[in-house]
Amino acid sequence: MPRFVVEADGGSRGNPGPAGYGAVVLDPATGETLAERAEYIGVATNNVAEYKGLIAGLAAARDLASDAQVLVRMDSKLVVEQMSGRWKIKHPDMKPLAAEAARILPRAQVTYEWIPRERNKHADRLANEAMDAGKRGEQWEPSASTAALDHGAARALATPPAPSGPPGDAAAGAAAVRAALAAAPAASGATAAAAPELAGTLFADAEALADAIEPCLDSEAPAVTTGPGWGPDMGAPATFVLLRHGETALTPQKRFSGSGGSDPELSTAGLRQAHAVAEALAARGTIQTVISSPLRRCHQTAQAVALRLGLSVTVEEGLREVDFGAWEGLTFAEVQQQFPDDLQAWLDSPKAAPTGGGESFMAATRRISATRDRLLAAHAGRTVLLVTHVTPVKILVRLALGAPPEALFRMELSAASLSAVAYYADGNASVRLLNDTSHLR
Repeated sequence: MPRFVVEADGGSRGNPGPAGYGAVVLDPATGETLAERAEYIGVATNNVAEYKGLIAGLAAARDLASDAQVLVRMDSKLVVEQMSGRWKIKHPDMKPLAAEAARILPRAQVTYEWIPRERNKHADRLANEAMDAGKRGEQWEPSASTAALDHGAARALATPPAPSGPPGDAAAGAAAVRAALAAAPAASGATAAAAPELAGTLFADAEALADAIEPCLDSEAPAVTTGPGWGPDMGAPATFVLLRHGETALTPQKRFSGSGGSDPELSTAGLRQAHAVAEALAARGTIQTVISSPLRRCHQTAQAVALRLGLSVTVEEGLREVDFGAWEGLTFAEVQQQFPDDLQAWLDSPKAAPTGGGESFMAATRRISATRDRLLAAHAGRTVLLVTHVTPVKILVRLALGAPPEALFRMELSAASLSAVAYYADGNASVRLLNDTSHLR
C-alpha cells in the first residue's frame, strides 16, 4: 500500500485579509516531492486558508493513489486536533471545510500530526508564493516554486554522461561532480555546498586521515545542514560514521558485487585498507558501537576496526548491498552488451530492478530508510560506525542532503572510504565528510 506525507499550510495577511494556501505531497522513504498545490483564495481568515491547504493536499495524495496511507503534518493545532476528532468544530465556517476534507479519503487511511512552524516551511513558502501571485493579479504556477527550481538544479548535477562502470565501483568521480557544479550554479544551497565534499580528499597516511576525520566526528564542528528547516538545537545528534568495506578481488575490476553474488572476502589490499582505517578511528577515539552488513567483506572490515577499538561487532541485515540479480560479477560493459534494455531502464528509473529479480534502488531506499530509523531509535546521541556497501552509503548521504535519486550515479565511493551523517532530534541532518582512503594499501 502506498504511503505519503502531506504537509499543508495557509495564511492570511490581515486575518481576514488576502489569503492563500500551500500543500506538498512527499514520499516518506526518500523525502522526494511528489506533488505541490498552492492557490490564492481572496479575502479569508488563517483558519479557512489552512483548511483549504489541507483539502488540496489530501486531494493531491488521492490523485496519486486512492488507497494510500497518508500522514498529514501541519503547524495548525486547531486543524490537527479537529480533524483528529479531539476538538469539537464550533465555527460555522470550519464545519463544511472539515467535512469536505474528511470525504476525500477514508478516515482509516489518514492520520494527523502537529509539527512546529519551522518544520512546515515548504508548505508555508507555497502559500506565500500563492498570495504574492494573487497580489500581482496572477495565478500561482508550479514553475514559480523555488522547490521546482531547486529540483531542476539538482537534476542538472545528473547531466554528465552515464558512468562507465557500475555505481558500486565507478560512478562519475570527482571531476564529474565538479564539472556538474560548474554547469549548475543555481543548485540549492545544500547540494551546491556539499557536492564538492563528495568529490573526495586523499590523505597520505592514517594519521593524516585521523586529523581529517576529526571534524566529521565532532558534534561542535560546522556542517552543511539540510532538512525541513533550521530548527532549534535538539541536543547531541546520533552520528553514523559510514565505512565502505575494503577491496575485494572484484573491486579493481569494477564488477557488480551485491548481496546475490559470490560474497567475496577482502583481498590483501582490502585487509590493509581495513587496518589503516582502524588505526585512524582509534586515533580519534569516538566510535562507541560497530555495526556491520552480514556480507563477508563488510564483516571482515568491521572486525579489523572493532578489534583495534576493543569493541564487538553487531550484524545488521538491513545494511546489506542490493542484489544485482543476473548482473552479479559482470562489468558495466558486459551488462550493457548482454542486457542493454534492462540496463537503460535501470539508469532511467529508481523503480527498475536489475535483470533476474534484483533489487531496485527504490526498494533499497525503503529498506535502508527503515534500517536507519531503527538504528537511530536505538542509538540516540551516540557515534556509531556502520560498515556497509556503496549503495547503502550513497542512499544515506542522498537522503540527508535531500538530493534526487539520480545523485546515486554521481557519487564516487572508493573502497574503505569514510563519510558521516549526524541526525538531530528535530529531523535535520548534517553531512560531515566523504574521504577517499583507497590509496591506503
